[in-house]
Amino acid sequence: MAFEIKVEQIKPKVLAIGASPRKGGNSDLLIKHFLAGVKNIGLETEEIQLRDCQISPCVGCELCRQTGGCSRFNDDMADIYKKIIESRGLFAVSPVHNYNLTAWMKGFIDRLYCFYDFAEPRPGHWSSRLANQSRKVVVAAICEQLDKKDMGFTLEAMQLPFEALGYEIMRKFPVLGVFEKGKVAERPEIIHAAEMYGKELAIEVK
Repeated sequence: MAFEIKVEQIKPKVLAIGASPRKGGNSDLLIKHFLAGVKNIGLETEEIQLRDCQISPCVGCELCRQTGGCSRFNDDMADIYKKIIESRGLFAVSPVHNYNLTAWMKGFIDRLYCFYDFAEPRPGHWSSRLANQSRKVVVAAICEQLDKKDMGFTLEAMQLPFEALGYEIMRKFPVLGVFEKGKVAERPEIIHAAEMYGKELAIEVK
């Protein structure tokens, strides 16, 4: 599938990507309240839980350089690509695993490589077919520890790839001191922040 993105395909919609293996956990609750903020502004939303998807890891075959899309695998990314293209807003959240994002989020981000175009010979100029389309993203990470340094590279491991793809980072949203399932619901300041950031993103992509 080749990705030739047309302006009319892009909608004022917010897509949430969850990368926690734990159903009904703190990442899921954060998504729920973030999207509630988006809906408050009247925008369409959609949620994707990567734990429910079959996504093969990128193997660096470079076939997408020839076909204009990921042609190596026939998995759930085929539908996700369409949702990425049509959604001007994005919310990506991952719990912290070993100072970094989860394997689910890493696998998802790696499969976005097919949106890049590279000039020959390499290394040389490169560009993203998602760029210059007023796309915005909020990235969030949830950590058991109280010190932000214990998040390690989690937020940056989402920020940098999305920036390269052409997204403006609206916010980096660190959530600290939360581990037990559903405990974030007992932190009204976090819930309020999630809803407020959802509203902010919706206003920007509306």
